Amino acid sequence: MAVKLVRFGAPGTELPGLIDGEGRIRDLSGVLPDINGAALSPSSLARLRGLDPQTLPVVPAGTRLGAPLAGIGKIVCIGLNYADHAREANLPIPQEPIMFMKAQTAICGPNDAIVLPPGSEKTDWELELVIAIGTTARRVAVGDALGHVAGYLAGLDMSERYWQLERGGQWTKGKSFDTFAPIGPWLATADELRSPGELVMQLTVNGERMQDSHSANMIFSPAQIISYVSGVMTLEPGDLIFTGTPAGVGMGMTPPRYLRAGDRVDASIAGLGDQQHAVVAD
Repeated sequence: MAVKLVRFGAPGTELPGLIDGEGRIRDLSGVLPDINGAALSPSSLARLRGLDPQTLPVVPAGTRLGAPLAGIGKIVCIGLNYADHAREANLPIPQEPIMFMKAQTAICGPNDAIVLPPGSEKTDWELELVIAIGTTARRVAVGDALGHVAGYLAGLDMSERYWQLERGGQWTKGKSFDTFAPIGPWLATADELRSPGELVMQLTVNGERMQDSHSANMIFSPAQIISYVSGVMTLEPGDLIFTGTPAGVGMGMTPPRYLRAGDRVDASIAGLGDQQHAVVAD
C-alpha cells in the first residue's frame, strides 16, 4: 500500500501522521516517534504500509500541517533544470546539473506564512518537485538511483534575488532565509508516485497563474540528479533534493515582479497536494 505521510500540530511540537483513503489525517504517534530519516527506511515504510489506517486515531479537521519531514540532513538544490527557466533567466542551458544548498532552518509547513527578509525588494517564487532520500546513496548509477528514493514532496525554493545575485554570487545566501523552503503538505512514498517525471505543476500569485508546467520538462531527470549528486556527496536518509523550477518566476517577467507583504502564493503538484501561503513582512 502506498502511503502519504504528514506531521501535524503546532510549530515545534508536530506529531507524525498519515492520510487515509478518505483524506483524513490519522495519528501515527503510537507507532513511531516522528517522520524522519529513520522512518523512511525500507523496513519502516514496509511496516507503515502494513497498517490498517482505520485502527489509528483521527486527527481533528483543520489541524495545522507542518513540514512532513523532520531531522532533515542536507537540502541540495538543482538550478536551471528546465530549459524555459534558463531562457527566461538569460542563462545558458546547463551541460550538467548546477548544485547549491539551502539551510535546514528555511523549512516550514505547507500553509505557513512566507516571511520577507527585512528590506526585501526581490523575493521570488520557484515551485519544485522535491526528492526525499530513504537509503544511503554514494556514487550510484542512474539505473539504480530511484531505488534510493523514499518519496516525493512539493516544495517552494523561495529566492531573494538581491541576496542571491548581487551580494557576491552566492546563491545559498538568497535562498536560506527562514520560511524559504516550504514543503508538503505530505510526503508521498515512491510507490504512491510511480512517475515523478509526469506531474503537472502550477503556481499562482494573488490568483494569477504564474507557473504552469510539467515535470517532464526537466533537463535532468530525478534518476540522473540523484546519480550526479551522489557522486559529489553521500546522500543519507532524510536528505532532500529540490529538482529545479520551470518558467514563470518573477525575475523572468518584464518588468520583473516580486512578492510584497499582503500577497498570497498558492502552489500545487499533481499527486503531492496544495500549498497556500500568505506573504508577510518580518
